[in-house]
Amino acid sequence: MPTRARSLADDLRGRSHDELVALLVQRPDLARPTPADLTTLAARATTRSSVQRALAGLDLAHLQALEVICVIGPARTADVATALGQAKRSALVRQLVEELCALALCWHGPEGYRAARTVQEVVGAPAGLGPDTEDAPTGPALTQALASLDAPARAILDALTWGPPVGVLPSGGTGDTTMRRAGEQLLALHLLRRTDESHVLLPRQVALELRGGRVHRHPELVPPTAEDTVLDTDLVDATAGGRAAQLLEQTAELLDAWGTRPPRVLRTGGLAVRDLTRTAALLESTPTETAWLVEVLHAAGLVAADESTEPAWMPTGESDDWAELSAGDRWAVLASAWRTMAAGASLVGSPDGNAKVNALSLQTSWPQGRQRRHDVLAALASLPAGSAPGPDRLADLLRWRHPIRMSRSTDPGVTAVLREAEWAGITGRGALTTAAHHVLAGDPAAAARAMDGHIPEAVEHVLVQADLTAVAPGRLDGPARSVMRLLGEVESRGGATVHRITEAGIRRALDLGWSADRVLSEVSAISRTGVPQPLEYLVRDVARRHGVARVGSVGSYVRSDDPALLDRVLADRALAVLQLRRIAPTVLVSPVTAGTVLDVLREGQYGPVPEGADGALTLVSLQDHRAARRPSPPTRVSTVDEETASRIVATMVSGEANRPRGDSRLPAPTEPVVTSALLREAAAEGLPVWIGYADEVGGVQRLLLRPVAVEQGRVRGTVADQDVPRTFLLHRISGVAAAD
Repeated sequence: MPTRARSLADDLRGRSHDELVALLVQRPDLARPTPADLTTLAARATTRSSVQRALAGLDLAHLQALEVICVIGPARTADVATALGQAKRSALVRQLVEELCALALCWHGPEGYRAARTVQEVVGAPAGLGPDTEDAPTGPALTQALASLDAPARAILDALTWGPPVGVLPSGGTGDTTMRRAGEQLLALHLLRRTDESHVLLPRQVALELRGGRVHRHPELVPPTAEDTVLDTDLVDATAGGRAAQLLEQTAELLDAWGTRPPRVLRTGGLAVRDLTRTAALLESTPTETAWLVEVLHAAGLVAADESTEPAWMPTGESDDWAELSAGDRWAVLASAWRTMAAGASLVGSPDGNAKVNALSLQTSWPQGRQRRHDVLAALASLPAGSAPGPDRLADLLRWRHPIRMSRSTDPGVTAVLREAEWAGITGRGALTTAAHHVLAGDPAAAARAMDGHIPEAVEHVLVQADLTAVAPGRLDGPARSVMRLLGEVESRGGATVHRITEAGIRRALDLGWSADRVLSEVSAISRTGVPQPLEYLVRDVARRHGVARVGSVGSYVRSDDPALLDRVLADRALAVLQLRRIAPTVLVSPVTAGTVLDVLREGQYGPVPEGADGALTLVSLQDHRAARRPSPPTRVSTVDEETASRIVATMVSGEANRPRGDSRLPAPTEPVVTSALLREAAAEGLPVWIGYADEVGGVQRLLLRPVAVEQGRVRGTVADQDVPRTFLLHRISGVAAAD
């Protein structure tokens, strides 16, 4: 970098190719769209929005060093170190300042390091310091004035010394007479300046003298340290692998359940509390964790609302592709979706006016959620491998790493992120996993490979017991999972999952057209303990009774060769909703559709089957509903890799070389952001510039303008040697060039 740059633009022109590439990688917003030249890059780097974004990424050490430069600049490294109270750590201070220069937040001018003007505006009152005032004493006069103060006046200054610099003094007949007199003494000595009738300001020169020349009371140039619990990384990865296996199993069960019986979409959007609770019970999970799971699946594109007249939440076609992936790849899809999703699952159930926030609703939007997850994971990654800090310790570290983004109190969002990271298998026992480092880097393929070896192998067999339970000694996969999904209900989970084979499950198989022999054959193929006799008896008994009652449409009809069965159906009060009536000893009719009659009779354990118009048995299949494949969201570029940055730098350098030279009265066209930035800089420095200005008839005037202020889409200033101020509309200015 140049050691004597006149401006940030001059500084950037003196940087090497690699230094410019590093700038674009660290501040990717400067690269979109591609700047035409280095002058444009400098202007864009000093726009308010870009500076705010860059400052938000600074840690406390860099922020404090930058605040010092804003206060005492231009300053050399030794001056910055002294103002930080760190004169013995000049090497560290030099590194901080050079890294700030690399970010184009300051540059090295002839007198020392200077902060860009927009940076000073955005920083505002650095370190609790007010502005300089012209009439405040300095040097020996200030020392003498401070020495003359009595105790009350000194107490007022002590209260304002470390900020905030504005205080309230009693006036008139109110308040403490002693304090009022002390305030009047300070005002008379110009050690305070009155801002209105009741408020006073401590000038910056006075505050720095009271601080002993230091800018910050507590300089923090290194991150806070604490004794963290450090776990064995193999234990961490194994714990997370078990949690990842549970996540995959819960996901598969939810997709199966919603594919068979999709919950409806609320009129206001989102998932009903009743459906969330039912899903949580199915997964033997809490509503809070289940809400998080459905938000992750939605973000991953595995569930969505269909576009029917009665929309429902159901799996997408992408979920079928996902199910074919390896366990590691499936996990990586979910983990990456969690890291980047815009929803905040922790908001589900929180108050929203007169109601509460529903899962999958627009009210779960958490714009800063993606950044907060990245910050938390990056903070964990900065610690030694296996470190498991508590929420308070992590909050302290985050406040140092991101002082502008993080509040002073423990952020509940941090606790939520830590809890969700554990659910996702990103952390194990509070420590970041090996695979999580790849998730953080945005490399799902590497994350999948790292996690694959830690997810317990799936099993393809069960142990069927005489009490009609089937114990799966691990995560089921293959034919075993399909058979147990059809025949059984999950009774309990844990190290082993217990399924109970039920009459309803056997009927589902029979409804698919399976015979009793096939049911027993399928169970035998996956059971390591054979088929217990009680199960065989149950299957054959259900098969014998299956299809005794047959349903058609009237609305619909129910017929049976067993009049006594129809007698029981008519007498069953639970079936009153069907409005059944008898039209023959063996026939009942209902105005309700055949599908509803089938469902209600099945719930009543009557074992009906559907039949067609010819009286033949109609075989049905389990219907897996699917929402249409959702379109891919537009890609949001938030990073710039080195290869892309290198191409952009080459374009800018070429554009800079081809900029018009010589006749500065013919300013080249500049983009609006550059126009505004150049005019603001000229106004701040009191320098004239050449502008091209489009008049009312379409012509372009070339004017030598001395800007005074740029605000609300206008620039005020004087033209050439005229003293009459004029106002110009920014959108009519075609270009700006420095006046030599």
